[in-house]
Amino acid sequence: MPAAKPAQFPTLDALNTAIVACNLCPRLREHCMKVAREKRRAYAGWEYWGRPVPSFGDPHARVLALGLAPGAHGSNRTGRPFTGDGSGDFLYPVLHEAGFASQPTAVSRDDGMKLAGLWISSVVRCAPPGNKPTPEELRNCAPWLDHELRLLKDLRVVVCLGRIAFDGLLAHEARIGTLPARSAFAFAHGAQYMLPSGLAVLASYHPSLQNTNTGKLIRPMFLAIFKRARKLAQL
Repeated sequence: MPAAKPAQFPTLDALNTAIVACNLCPRLREHCMKVAREKRRAYAGWEYWGRPVPSFGDPHARVLALGLAPGAHGSNRTGRPFTGDGSGDFLYPVLHEAGFASQPTAVSRDDGMKLAGLWISSVVRCAPPGNKPTPEELRNCAPWLDHELRLLKDLRVVVCLGRIAFDGLLAHEARIGTLPARSAFAFAHGAQYMLPSGLAVLASYHPSLQNTNTGKLIRPMFLAIFKRARKLAQL
């Protein structure tokens, strides 16, 4: 993304507007638009979002759920994180039971979903081919997370959904100068750390179908993460 001073994004809404307009990664933009044009047969009647996906939730959130990237036929279709695909079908019922989401189903931007105490974001804002962003694409997207964490004034806990999100958060801490060494922070489901910046971090397997269909991540495991997040955030 172009260099931007903090004052350029005085609010999360302003930041989201800038994210949606980003065109810094040609490979990602081409892929998202190609998927939006060709569509999946089941969604032939949909007008795909096809742009970088803005974050979503409560601007006064104490908990951030940080994912990898939008799904090609999920968020890239609906324009909202974890909405309209298998990952979201697993995530939102857990968020609802944990008291963060107003309803257990998420199908579109206008389905009435509200989040309380939670903000959902990702380390990459465009759907990458094969769900694998390149190191350069991760670097290009990194400043968005830097701005976002600055604007989430009430944030206390970050739930990292998968190793790439975990590494992305640690990279943020390194960029702002609060993490001199990363060797003390290892990804594992259920791992909990207190970062030097004062944020608590919880690591979880990503709620991808690859993990949920194989039983690597089951609902009680996932629910326990978000219940612990509520407790750490004193919600």
